[in-house]
Amino acid sequence: MNYVIIGNSAAAIGCVEGIRQTDAEGAITLISSEPHHTYSRPLISYLLLGQTDEQRMKYRPDSFYADNHVNARLGVSVTRIDAEGKAVELEGGERLPFDKLLIATGSAPFIPPMAGLDKVEKKFTFMDKDSALALNRALTPESRVLIVGAGLIGLKCAEGIAHMVKSITVVDLADRVLPSILDGEAAAIMQKHLEGHGLRFILSDSVSEFSGGSARLNSGKTVDFDVLVIAVGVRPATALAAEAGINVNRGIVTDERCETSVKGIYAAGDCTESLDVSSGQAKIMALLPNAYMQGECAGRNMAGGDALYDKAIPMNAIGFFGLHIVSAGSYDGEEYVEAEGGGYKKLVVKDGLLKGFIIMGDVRRAGIYTSLIRERTPLDTIDFELIKKSPQLMAFAAGSERRGKLSGRA
Repeated sequence: MNYVIIGNSAAAIGCVEGIRQTDAEGAITLISSEPHHTYSRPLISYLLLGQTDEQRMKYRPDSFYADNHVNARLGVSVTRIDAEGKAVELEGGERLPFDKLLIATGSAPFIPPMAGLDKVEKKFTFMDKDSALALNRALTPESRVLIVGAGLIGLKCAEGIAHMVKSITVVDLADRVLPSILDGEAAAIMQKHLEGHGLRFILSDSVSEFSGGSARLNSGKTVDFDVLVIAVGVRPATALAAEAGINVNRGIVTDERCETSVKGIYAAGDCTESLDVSSGQAKIMALLPNAYMQGECAGRNMAGGDALYDKAIPMNAIGFFGLHIVSAGSYDGEEYVEAEGGGYKKLVVKDGLLKGFIIMGDVRRAGIYTSLIRERTPLDTIDFELIKKSPQLMAFAAGSERRGKLSGRA
């Protein structure tokens, strides 16, 4: 069997390991436009903070490709997928045949049209190691940094560089920070915490025009800056799949086996849509753990196994300047809220099931809530009143549910 994988992040690595669970002999070729050994993208802010280094960022040991008999073609781009001819074409015209293909192309920064942006000399994104290192080289202790975007990427960038610059201003069209994962009350707590670390926010506003080292906002305000970071969001990298005739909505459409509409071609990670079991809707869930599980499922099936990816939920576990957040699921339902001592907890219940939650501050044992959502555990079978106050395994029946399924690993 001849396997080809496009990509080199969590989904691609999961695929390699999934294949090798079943097929120890098949040829695996992995192709990535980045020249680096696989690394953990969420760690790039910690690289700038000095809390990790490039060696410790590696997602797998240096020997990973050799240990798994993978032909890693790094720093090489795929230009076309020939689905009918079962081959991929590389820059320069080389063709690589495949029996089974995984598309794990991830996502790319979204840069909205803004007048004068092309004239800004020091502008960066914050999606990969090279962009983070380029930003790092441009910064000085006197740098005034403007970050457009108060989401996960923008705020992790701010955390990573705050210690090395004069000022950081964050502008976002949304009315709150982290609008994709926090409600208004939680966002207000987080914003106050971030402001305590020197960040300045201008919300419900956006850049209308850049002129030299100044940004004019729609409100008429101006922000002077030396370095610009665009962190508005990302878009799934679906062009190769769409051009090959594979079904694409917002992301590449896959089934529970992670196979696309074209037999023998699979997809995993940030470039795909999958079923969110908390809402029942197909959506993009650009999260590293989900990407790995999806890739592993695809790899097992590519090698002739029978695996299902059927417990996906949107989830984030992240912290900023020591204040930690875990959020998961959807927020449509009856709410239970606690807010005290700088912490925050919201649980959302619908149809007798836990559908989602936000926890800020003490996030220990949040995995119990996550498992309740993934497993769709009926709340009338547990002591949910106890769970609401304090997630603990004593609320469940003795036996395997305590030991495994509801320990956060399910």
